[in-house]
Amino acid sequence: MKNLLKIALLGTALTVSAALAAGPATDWPVSGHDQGGARYSPLTQITKSNVTRLAQAWTYHLTPAGYTGRPRLVEAIPTVVGNTMVIASTYGEIIALDATTGAEIWKYKFPDEDVPSARGGAYWPAGKAYVVGSRLGRLYSLDIKTGALNKGFGDGGIVNLKTPEVMMNGMQDTYNQPSPPVIYKNLIITGAGTPDGGPNRGPRGDTRAWDAKTGKLVWTFHTVPRPGEPGYETWTPEGAKNRSGVNVWGYMTVDEKRGIVYMPLGAPNNDRVGVDRPGSNLYSSSIVAVKAETGQYLWHYQLTHHDIWDNDTQTPPVLIDVRKDGKVIPAVLSVNKNSLVYILDRVTGKPVFPVEERPVPQSKVPGEMTSPTQPIPVVTEPLAQNTLSRDNLYKGEAAHQAYCEKLVDDKHMVLGGPFLPPGYNEITVSPPGTQGGVNFWGGSYDPKLRLFVTNVNNLFQPMHVSQKPDGTFVNDYGVLRFWDPDRHLPCGPTPWGQLVAMNVDTGKVVYRHTLGVTESLPAGLQDTGRPGTGGTILTASGLTFLGATDDFRFRAFDTATGDKIWETRLKASVEMTPVTYRGTDGRQFVTVVDTGGSQIGSVVTSDEVIAFALPK
Repeated sequence: MKNLLKIALLGTALTVSAALAAGPATDWPVSGHDQGGARYSPLTQITKSNVTRLAQAWTYHLTPAGYTGRPRLVEAIPTVVGNTMVIASTYGEIIALDATTGAEIWKYKFPDEDVPSARGGAYWPAGKAYVVGSRLGRLYSLDIKTGALNKGFGDGGIVNLKTPEVMMNGMQDTYNQPSPPVIYKNLIITGAGTPDGGPNRGPRGDTRAWDAKTGKLVWTFHTVPRPGEPGYETWTPEGAKNRSGVNVWGYMTVDEKRGIVYMPLGAPNNDRVGVDRPGSNLYSSSIVAVKAETGQYLWHYQLTHHDIWDNDTQTPPVLIDVRKDGKVIPAVLSVNKNSLVYILDRVTGKPVFPVEERPVPQSKVPGEMTSPTQPIPVVTEPLAQNTLSRDNLYKGEAAHQAYCEKLVDDKHMVLGGPFLPPGYNEITVSPPGTQGGVNFWGGSYDPKLRLFVTNVNNLFQPMHVSQKPDGTFVNDYGVLRFWDPDRHLPCGPTPWGQLVAMNVDTGKVVYRHTLGVTESLPAGLQDTGRPGTGGTILTASGLTFLGATDDFRFRAFDTATGDKIWETRLKASVEMTPVTYRGTDGRQFVTVVDTGGSQIGSVVTSDEVIAFALPK
């Protein structure tokens, strides 16, 4: 009997040890939680029945001591490994906190007034290192325990990414790392931050892989093909030469089992005018799959041909499994600013659901050779509003309704659909637009419920192209956003923000719920939805957590139905994606960086990192 008891106790101990060994599943080691970008946590302590009891467990202030400048937006997704939370702060610091108490463990101050990547870094498990890019085009490797630079990496812990192979016009040009790298075994794979919208020539947007131990370059993928490479024929020789843009400035994902990296690539520079680049312009605005170890091309799928709408495919290409026709298809899902959903076989790149090349309006800009067709999904419907006319402008408060009608009339705006080209003699509005739809934050995937869940913006972008005296064409917005800039009230139809879920096995939308309130409008007209940046996370207990809207709210929803269960008002809008993890005290935490500030006009009003948990 004693021996049986010992065996039982040993079995229990082994189970506990195994659970601890599996700890990374309860951490948040990379921006998407896992390398496939699902942002789905297995944690279940916080449930639909107790989430209303969530309370602030700790708060940390990001502003450095003695800082007297303007408050800054921090949208980086924290990395949580074990009990260490690492935050890339735009105040020029990497900060490590005790994830359970919020106590500061260490800080690393960037040299030369450099600033870390706006959207954070990633964890390299084999070397126990935190790796992060920067505004000055550097890649840093820090010991996650101490915050010290890993001296064997590059030059004393830093690699200069501004190398001659990408800096076509010289080292003085802007080149940075806007988003986290991805890690595959002992490789750090980086995208590129080239000047947005111009200049058209250099720096290049190539994707590169670096040895995580030494910092030496391992491979380069030419995102604009060179002579003799597949895809070069989609450019003219002059159009391809030293072309800038066509870069991953968002989030890559990795199929670790198959050793495949999925790269979401952006538009070429100039991203509104393609007069000097006839052709479909591969691999711009495409999902490209390459071998992770070598960078060898496997397949691509172009979501926008000859992109003149800035339809960057920068959301994480989420790895999902589709159950269709009695089979399980390993797939990758991409949705971007135009809100069209593409589900592709992750091995072959072929669409899982039908996509048709359909005729689209043509540009009036002299010399612009617009693609006659664009790929339109047949089954998966747009996740955001994508049609606009004089009849469906905002209807509600009389003053704002009148403002919107006058804006359209005074600016001689032409309203249309998702591939209406930028106007030449007029201003066009082509919803969803560069701030509409689903931007870089992307969505989340619940493998049990078979749902892809994301928040969408219905904030449109007027577009206009003008010709300079020297004959060249430039994008000239005319109006920065399709809204009243003083009141931050969009002129498109409500809702201006939504939470949307799609069944990945059918491609059909399961629900749409208005997301956000406009408190500046009269009572009865406030349920408008609100735009914002930042994304969803999901838990195995069936919860969706989301900030994003510019109404200062942080919310929890029932993932299956989209019904709101809990919300709290904070000091600022949560313009980032939250994280969830298990602390050393056994509690599940949900943590946000709450600063406010974003491209859609949210004001920076705080500097807090806030952790929520159930009361002890």
